[in-house]
This record gives sequence, C-alpha cells and structure tokens, in this order.
Amino acid sequence: MSRVKRSVHARKKRRATLDRTKGYRGQAKSSYKRAKEALLKADSYSYAHRRTRKRDFRRLWITRINAAARQEGMTYSQFMHGLGRAGVELDRKVLADMAVRDPETFRRFAELAREAAAA
Repeated sequence: MSRVKRSVHARKKRRATLDRTKGYRGQAKSSYKRAKEALLKADSYSYAHRRTRKRDFRRLWITRINAAARQEGMTYSQFMHGLGRAGVELDRKVLADMAVRDPETFRRFAELAREAAAA
C-alpha cells in the first residue's frame, strides 16, 4: 500500500475553515480547533433557523393583516373567513404586503370579506 501525504489537502481544508469563520469573535476566527467548533454550531443553528424563519414571517404577516383588518372594524379571523367565503385565494404574504403598501386595495378586500361573511 502506498503512503498518502496529507500536507497540501490538510492545509487547504484548514484554510477553508478559517476563511468561513472570518468575522467571528475571539479564537473562533484564528484557531483551527475553535473555528471548527464554531462552524459546527453555526451550521446547526443555520439549519434549524431556516425553518424558524418561515414561522416568524408567517407570524409577522398575520400581525400586519390583523392590524389592518382592525382598522376596517373586523378581526383577523373574521377577515380571513370572509375572504374564504368570497373565494379569494391570496396568501398571507401578499395580503400583508397589500396592507402595508396599498391600504386602499386592502380596504376593498375587507369590504368584500365583510359582505361574504354576512351572506
């Protein structure tokens, strides 16, 4: 069996790890061992928080829709129920954006939801 000399690849791997930890605090940016540990943590947080971000944005959208709906004299649940009855298939992201950027259009959707809920 031939011998494998790791020098070049080992240095390349360590340099890549230290490049990824630029901007970290303390030894996590300069010591390979600490940098490797910091990256393990960072990658696990990154994986978990990609899922958390989706929840956080949905909560934000619902809060914005609720605030705009209350200005129109109805609750979030009444508004969404009315839209469902009216057959409007807009997602919360679009509705929240509309509530912030285009209140007049949101007002029309609120009237539509109010009429559909009453019928």
